[in-house]
Amino acid sequence: MDEVVHHSVERGVATITLDSPSNRNALSRQLINELHAGIDAAEAAAARVIVLQHTGNTFCAGADLKERSSGPVDSGGMVGVLRRLSDGATVTIAAVNGAVRAGGVGLMASCDLVVVARDTTFAFTEVRIGVAPAIISVPILARVNAALLAAPFLTGETFDAADARAMGLITHISDDVAATVATLVGGVLQGAPGAVAATKALLRRVPTLSRDAAYIEMQVLSEHLFQSHEATEGIGAFRERRAPSWQVARS
Repeated sequence: MDEVVHHSVERGVATITLDSPSNRNALSRQLINELHAGIDAAEAAAARVIVLQHTGNTFCAGADLKERSSGPVDSGGMVGVLRRLSDGATVTIAAVNGAVRAGGVGLMASCDLVVVARDTTFAFTEVRIGVAPAIISVPILARVNAALLAAPFLTGETFDAADARAMGLITHISDDVAATVATLVGGVLQGAPGAVAATKALLRRVPTLSRDAAYIEMQVLSEHLFQSHEATEGIGAFRERRAPSWQVARS
């Protein structure tokens, strides 16, 4: 069976490529399993960034309906992929140069940063085939106010990149997705690994806390980080007008 997801790691950056254009990169069992393998490889190599990209004119069309119509349904693998992309310490970036539908939107939305081509279109088509955008609602509702999703969720209507950015579903619209992704990757690699991981975590953690609890927890985090080896190195580098060690190592 031919591989449908490719992965590589170079200089701290893992690239995972969906490559099943014959079924529009649908979320088959094989594709999900190979996605996990790609994330495993990124973690084993201590990659600092994961770029999730694709071949063909569709980033991902959602569930593999041929598979779903025969045999038992088990979405555990998909849930695991979404959790790993969103909750892992590694910064994740989706690079989208094609249409995104249904479960593919959830896959994309699980990434920290989402860069899409200007002509990208999106749709939650689940209701039109008799199901609901259930699992993917978790990462999507973490980014988007529910009121803004009512119409696209309930009607399955197509919407464009400008609408997606306005609602907070994506972070960047670009005429050159690869160049924008490269700039973002470079920016992440400028930061200290531990500090970047802590920042990714607090972006998801703080909104779940009450105001007082957030101040308490973030005070503890701030004081801990200011006493870390990374802070000692970073502040020292700033004072000495030199690059910190984590940048030199990847220059």
